[in-house]
Amino acid sequence: MHYVIIGGCAAGLNAIEGIRKIDQSGEITLISKEKYPPYARCLITNYLIGTHSEKSLYLRDNSFYKKNNVNLILEKEVKKILPDEKKVYLSDKEKISYDKILIATGSSPKKLGIKGEEKEGISVFRTIDDVKKILQRIEKSKKVLVFGGGLIGLKAGYSLKKKGLEVEIIIKSPQILSQVVDKKSAKILSNWLNENGIKIRTGLEPVEILGNKEMEEVLFDNGEKIKAQIGIVGKGVSPNLSVIENTDIKTHWGIIVDDYLRTSNDDIFSAGDVTETKDLITGNPTITALWLSAQEQGKTAGINMAGGKKKYPGSIGANAAEFFGLPFISFGKTRETENVEIKEICDEKNYIYKRFVLKNNILIGAVFIGDVKSAGLYMSLIRSKSNLENYKNILGKEWFNYGKVRELLEKDEGFRESISPEGNNIFFT
Repeated sequence: MHYVIIGGCAAGLNAIEGIRKIDQSGEITLISKEKYPPYARCLITNYLIGTHSEKSLYLRDNSFYKKNNVNLILEKEVKKILPDEKKVYLSDKEKISYDKILIATGSSPKKLGIKGEEKEGISVFRTIDDVKKILQRIEKSKKVLVFGGGLIGLKAGYSLKKKGLEVEIIIKSPQILSQVVDKKSAKILSNWLNENGIKIRTGLEPVEILGNKEMEEVLFDNGEKIKAQIGIVGKGVSPNLSVIENTDIKTHWGIIVDDYLRTSNDDIFSAGDVTETKDLITGNPTITALWLSAQEQGKTAGINMAGGKKKYPGSIGANAAEFFGLPFISFGKTRETENVEIKEICDEKNYIYKRFVLKNNILIGAVFIGDVKSAGLYMSLIRSKSNLENYKNILGKEWFNYGKVRELLEKDEGFRESISPEGNNIFFT
């Protein structure tokens, strides 16, 4: 049996481990267009700041690939899949045959779509090479403009502020993290970032990057011009679907899969940012372009590629970061206001905030700022869909712990197999 994995990030790496749980002898080939072995994209912030080396980002050392009989092909891109031939066509014209294949091609950052964004100084913030590009620019730069107030944009802005540059976050919406947290959470985080020297401007959008070959200033939709030497684009991502063009693999927003992460072709599976799964809370189709989801999907897909029968329960949006010593975690449906019950603990002066969103006594979302202890417990409560009628008034209290709800969580066997509900390492991987 020959397993081919397209993509060398969280989903691809975990698929190797999933396959080896079932099949210890089949051949595995992992193909990545990057020149680096699979690494933790979520740690490139630390690499930019300087607290982590390039090598420390690598998720496994060379012995892992040797031990698991993995043929690691780097710096080659899969141009297309040929399902009828059961082959993939590479950028160097090579063709590789497969028995089972995983599409874990991830996603790519969206562009600004404005004049001048090709100029030197404009960058996205997703790969090791992106960081190297930014580091080369820092020496002749004083000011950074970050376009987008999502988590990637905030992490990039934070990193560059730590490097000593002046940073402004520019967003069109009225709040940062508009797809992730409620207004109160956004306000608390914005105040903290401002207090630590990051300026946040809302209701503003760039229309042109000005300068000769290099970025010198930016023209905005209100007519204002701001001088800056670095521009970071953090406007979200789009799934990388080009490998399945001209095939019969079904797509919607992303590649459509069943509960076992199998596509419309029985021998082709999909996991990670390119994959459209179901939202665990609502049951609706969703793409959850997040590290934790990619890890779980990859391992599940690997098990099923090798002949196992493991269901993927569904995705939950989860985000985590730490800015200037203030940790933040959000997951699930945090912004709902209709037909829900909200429980809050708030000490805005000390930047402590906990928000719990319940629907019919079932937890569907939570936000933690400042005090993130036991956040993993609340994630497990969401996943188990536990009825919290007798506990909802003590959510977030110091004495609310795993022991109090142990019986409720016993049904969530799949979650307990891989993640301890007491820990927060699931968010800060």
